[in-house]
Amino acid sequence: MTPPLRDERSALPGLRRLLQVVARLRAPDGCPWDKQQTMASMAPHLVEEAFEAADALRRGDADDSREELGDVLVNVALISQISSEGGGFDADTAAAAAADKLVRRHPHVFGDVAVDGAEMAYRNWERMKQDERRDQAQPRGALAGVPVALPALLRAFRIGEKAARVGFDWPDRQGPRGKITEELAELDQAVAGGDHQAITGELGDLLFSICNFARHLGVNPEVALADTTDKFQRRFDAVEREFDFELHGRSLAELDAAWNRAKAAERAGGA
Repeated sequence: MTPPLRDERSALPGLRRLLQVVARLRAPDGCPWDKQQTMASMAPHLVEEAFEAADALRRGDADDSREELGDVLVNVALISQISSEGGGFDADTAAAAAADKLVRRHPHVFGDVAVDGAEMAYRNWERMKQDERRDQAQPRGALAGVPVALPALLRAFRIGEKAARVGFDWPDRQGPRGKITEELAELDQAVAGGDHQAITGELGDLLFSICNFARHLGVNPEVALADTTDKFQRRFDAVEREFDFELHGRSLAELDAAWNRAKAAERAGGA
């Protein structure tokens, strides 16, 4: 078996310095804000920084990606420091456990298991994860590993993806496309009935169906919606600038014409 890629010669001065800086911030004479943080209080900060990093990566901005991923590392380092102060894990043991897991779940790289492509490698990963969950008396279902804290759209996409991996899926895109039509009709019926709870449920079913259709099209709906929202904001900003940020009192026809000008200008610019 290939050694687990531990190169003691690599000092990683940047990471070592980050850990030292974080430890200094938590020292008795360190930063009051950093000293009062707990693992629980850092959780939302970690999520926020992860989203900012994901946004930079989606935009393909290398400089922002480097900075935002660094902020994620800061949060990981601070949480690990807080844990180690209480006798728990530190950054090194967390990293070592992650490396061990990667080696363990890639027997086709570090062992003698043969795979015929990415799909088989993924199935092997999922099978080993399920085995580990069984050994640790954790939930073992195919959907158990999808975090509840994910944004609802992304969670729906991942849930559908996981279910499809074990064969619970339509054979082609016509199935989820037909489901959209079905769910839209049911939403229209609920709207006509005026039952808010029914409307909410049917709208959720429609969105879930759209996520499944997106998966069959090879599109991540979270990314697609983020791109469209960015586009809407750019064009709306252009409309506001055209009217010197005074939209109140403008007719819908005026606003729509300005919107079309903004769209045309954006398309002419290649956006």
